[in-house]
Amino acid sequence: MTETKKLLTRRDFIRGTVGATLAASVMNVPWATSVAAATGPSMVTVVRDEKVMDNSLRVDAKILKAMVDKAVMQIADQSDASTAWNSLFKKDDIVGLVNTPHLNPTHPEMVQVVTESLMEFVGIAQKNIREAQGGSRRAKKCSALISVPALKAHWLTGIGTVLKNYIMYSGRPTHYHEEDSAKLGEIWLKPEIKGKTRLILVDALHPLCDKGPQPDPRYKWAYNAVIGGVDPVAVETVCLKVITQKRHALRGEPWPISPPPLCIEAADKVYGLGTSDLAKIKIKTIGWEKDLLL
Repeated sequence: MTETKKLLTRRDFIRGTVGATLAASVMNVPWATSVAAATGPSMVTVVRDEKVMDNSLRVDAKILKAMVDKAVMQIADQSDASTAWNSLFKKDDIVGLVNTPHLNPTHPEMVQVVTESLMEFVGIAQKNIREAQGGSRRAKKCSALISVPALKAHWLTGIGTVLKNYIMYSGRPTHYHEEDSAKLGEIWLKPEIKGKTRLILVDALHPLCDKGPQPDPRYKWAYNAVIGGVDPVAVETVCLKVITQKRHALRGEPWPISPPPLCIEAADKVYGLGTSDLAKIKIKTIGWEKDLLL
């Protein structure tokens, strides 16, 4: 099979045989849902601060906390951080934080400031804020999840940020890398996961815009951002835009991401998790605008 034919097959995934098969399998699952974006545009917030990292890439946790709280205020459409956090979580919640452990890991400062905000504003006990990355039993014990992935490209999925962040909940991660990882959205509909993700905060401080399996420093840069929302597909779509634009800027010409991130459109069209059409996503930017890439 020629490379051209492979690319056509991938681009036609949603309309082709594989897409039809996946759609049929989802329709037979009792907990499948319709497209979340059907009621209107999704909103994604991008908060940036050029001083959140110094020249040695050390993170200023105080500035990062302010960025995270601004993102949550915008996401919740509230004018103060306390009201915003309390609109998303309750004091008696058991909250699981799902971070990225490998390739381009989530900064520990990111996990810490989220934990601090849950304790400070919502009053959740520290013992009820848990690291939930790993097997699905960890998610099952939580009443709410916050996805805190780092922004990165991935050699198996194209982009390895929001949707891939739950792959360990599948129990079969290698299975979900088949068919160019198009089935990643299915994991978000597992009974112990579905409906628990109340917030997505992407660590986009120091992203990776090309593959792996080992991060190449040539493809990392100080973007100094937190990207947030509640629609996982919309947030992933905006993350893909940032990575794609950075790749084009590095090459000075189009440099498509490979493999193509089929998981994003499939998460929308097949699994009904949110909006993958950038034109239907409202992007709110706050702060530093240099090299925004949007």
